[in-house]
Amino acid sequence: MPTLRQLFLANNAQTTNFPLLLEFERAEGIYMYDKQGRAYADLISGIGVSNLGHSNPYVVSAIKEQLDKYMHLMVYGEYVQTPQVRFAEKLISILPSNLQSVFFTNSGSEAVEGALKLAKRFTGRQQIVAFHNSYHGSTHGALSVMGNEEFKQAYRPLLPGINFISLNNHAELDMITDQTACVILETIQGEAGIRVPDAAWMQALRARCTETGTLLILDEIQAAFGRTGKLFAFEHFNIVPDILLLAKALGGGMPVGAFVSSHHIMSALKENPMLGHITTFGGHPVCCSAGLAALEVLLNENLIAAVAEKEALFRKILVHPAIKEIRGKGLMFAIELESFDLNKKIIDRCIENGVITDWFLHCSNAMRIAPPLIITHDEIKKACAVILEAVAYYC
Repeated sequence: MPTLRQLFLANNAQTTNFPLLLEFERAEGIYMYDKQGRAYADLISGIGVSNLGHSNPYVVSAIKEQLDKYMHLMVYGEYVQTPQVRFAEKLISILPSNLQSVFFTNSGSEAVEGALKLAKRFTGRQQIVAFHNSYHGSTHGALSVMGNEEFKQAYRPLLPGINFISLNNHAELDMITDQTACVILETIQGEAGIRVPDAAWMQALRARCTETGTLLILDEIQAAFGRTGKLFAFEHFNIVPDILLLAKALGGGMPVGAFVSSHHIMSALKENPMLGHITTFGGHPVCCSAGLAALEVLLNENLIAAVAEKEALFRKILVHPAIKEIRGKGLMFAIELESFDLNKKIIDRCIENGVITDWFLHCSNAMRIAPPLIITHDEIKKACAVILEAVAYYC
C-alpha cells in the first residue's frame, strides 16, 4: 500500500520539484507534531496565517458551533448571513471611519483582484502604479502588479497600463497622475525581505494620491492584525488607505480575504454593470465565524501589547557575524545572510532541529521570522538557540 507521501507526490499537483514533504498529524499553539510526536516550532505562522497559533480553542469552538447551524447557503451578497454580518460589524468597529464597507472574498489574491476592479470602475481610469519587488498574489491581476519579472514573465501578456516605482523614492511619486486609477502597495513589503517605508514618504504618497484623485490601496494581507505591533500596519505611518486588503490572519486559520472601502467607493460595483464582483464562497459562514472568534481573542487577550517586547528579544539574541542585518517591524522580520545557498542550508538545519522557517520570494538570502503572536519568551529563546546553532554550524 502506498504511503501518504507517495500518494501526495503521485496525485497532488506540485508547486516545485523539491517540496519539504513534512507530514504533520496535529498542531497546537506554536507547534506542529509529526507522526512520531516530534514537535516543530512554527516560526512563520503558515506564512502569516496563524497569528493566534494553531487550534486556538475559542476559534475551534466557534467553527463547531457554526457547523451545527449551516455551511454554504448562497453566493456572497444575496442572503443575510449572521457570521458575515457580525464579522463585518466587528471589523468596521476597529477601522477608520472611511473604511466602512467590507467585501469578503475567498483569498488575498481575490481581494487584490476585487480592489483593482473597484479602483478602475470607480475612477474610470485604467492606469495603475505598483512597486518594484512587490508581491500581491498569483492570479493574473495580482501577477500584473507584482514587481518581480522572474515570477511573472512566463504568464504574459498581463494587464496593460501598469507603471512600477520604488519604495521611498520621492521623485517617482510624480508618476502618479490624474490618469492613475490606483496605487497598490504593501504597507510593509513582505516577499521583498520585509522592507519598511519611511513615514515621511508614506505621507507624501498619501498626499499625492489625494491630490490626483487616485485611490490608495494598501495590501495588509501579511501585515495586519497585530503582526507589526499595531492592529493595522498603516497606523505606524499616520495615514489611511482608500481601500484596505486583508486575508491570511483574517480567518483565524480558515480561508477568507476581504477588501474594505467606503460605501461611496464600494457602491461602484452595484451597477453599470451590476454584480461588478461576484464570488461563490467568499465570506463562507464557517470562515467568518472563525475570523470573528480570532479577532475577539486578539483584542480581548491584548496580544498586540507584547509584540514589541518579543521583537526586541529576538533582536537581542540573534547576533552573529554572519547575520548582516535584521529588518522588520514587530514579529515580521527578515534575517539577511550572505547568500541563498547559505540561507537554505541554515533553514534546512533549523527544520531538522525542530524549528520551521523559510526564505522570501524576492529576497532569497534572507530568513523569514513571523511566529504566532502567542509565542512566549522561553519559546523565543529556544527557537533562537536553534537558529544560532545552525548559523554557527555553517559559518
